[in-house]
Amino acid sequence: MIRLIDLFAGAGGMTLGFTDPRFCGGFRCVFSLDNDPAAMETHGANFGGGGFVGDIEDFLASGAPVPDADIVIGGPPCQGFSLLNRERSGDPRRALWEPFLEIVFRSGASVFVMENVAELLRSPEMPQINERAEENGFLLHAAVLNAADYGAPQVRRRTVTIGAKADAFPLGISLPASTHEGRWRTVRDAIHDLPDPEGTEIRATEPPLDLHFGRNPTEKSLERYKVVPPGGNRFDLQKNAPELLPECWRKKQSGGADLFGRLWWDRPSVTIRTEFFKPEKGRYLHPEKHRPITHREAARLMGFPDDFRFLGSKTEIARQIGNAVPPALAGAIAMQVKEALENASERNGRKKKAS
Repeated sequence: MIRLIDLFAGAGGMTLGFTDPRFCGGFRCVFSLDNDPAAMETHGANFGGGGFVGDIEDFLASGAPVPDADIVIGGPPCQGFSLLNRERSGDPRRALWEPFLEIVFRSGASVFVMENVAELLRSPEMPQINERAEENGFLLHAAVLNAADYGAPQVRRRTVTIGAKADAFPLGISLPASTHEGRWRTVRDAIHDLPDPEGTEIRATEPPLDLHFGRNPTEKSLERYKVVPPGGNRFDLQKNAPELLPECWRKKQSGGADLFGRLWWDRPSVTIRTEFFKPEKGRYLHPEKHRPITHREAARLMGFPDDFRFLGSKTEIARQIGNAVPPALAGAIAMQVKEALENASERNGRKKKAS
C-alpha cells in the first residue's frame, strides 16, 4: 500500500478518493490532521489511522515525529485566497501552505497534492509555493480543475497542484485529463431516487435516510419557495411577489443570480458550501420540491457514497460536507499519481537488476 498523509483533512473526501477502490484505491492513510474535532471523528471512523486534532503549527511545534509517507495530500484553508478576501494580504490562512510543505519535506514523501480555491493559481503566493518546493527538489504542475469533469455531480473549480520529486519523476506528474467532459453527471443522477425527507433531525436509521431530514420553514419562507420556478432565483420573487421580498433584497436590484435559486435536474449542482441548507445563501432549493436540499442530498452532490459515515451535529456535518474535496476529483488525481509511482517503482526495479 502507498502510505498517505492527509493534512487539513476534514471529513476525508480527499482520503476517500485515494483509498477507496470505487474511486482509486491502493493508498493507506497513516496520519491525518485537522483542527475540527467533529471532522476528525468522521475521518477516524472511516479510515482509522493516527490523527492530530489541532492546528498544524501546534503539531509541528510539539516535536511529535512526522510519519514516513509516500505522498502528502491536503487543502490548506482557502478563505484567505477567496474573491471576498482578495485584499486581505495579512490573512494568516494565506500562509498555511508553508507548514503543509514542511510536513511534506519531513515525511520523506516523493509526491504531494495541494487543493485550494481557483484564485490561488494567480495569487502572489503561487510563485512562492513553487519556489519553496523547487528548493527542496520538487517539480510542480498546477491548474484549475472542475470536479464535474471527473464525475462529481457538482460544478466546483479548484486549483490542484501536484508536486513530485524531480530526481524520481524528471518530468513531474501531470494533472489528470478529464474523464466526464461533455457528459457531466447531474442532480437527477445523484438524488432522484430519494423519497421526501422526514423530520428535522438526524435519524437513527440506515443510510441514506439517516441524513435525509428537512427543516421547519416559516409560512413566509414556504410562500417564497413556491414563487421560485424551476431554475429560478430571487429575482423571480422581485418580479412575481415583491411583497415577499426581505427588506435587504428590496433595495438591491443586482447581485448574485444563485441566491434563493433552484437547482436544475439536468445539470450538475452548483458548488455545495457549508450552509447549503439555507436557500438565502445560494442555489440550494430542490429542483421541484418547496424546500432546500437535505444533508444527504448535499453529500450525494459532493459525491460521497451513502455508506460513508458522518459524525457530529447537523451543523458540524454540514460544514464537513461543504468543506470536502469531491472524492471523484480526488480519485482521478490519485489514479494519475498511482500510475506514476508504480512506473517509477518498475524503473527502479529494472535498474537494480541491471546493476
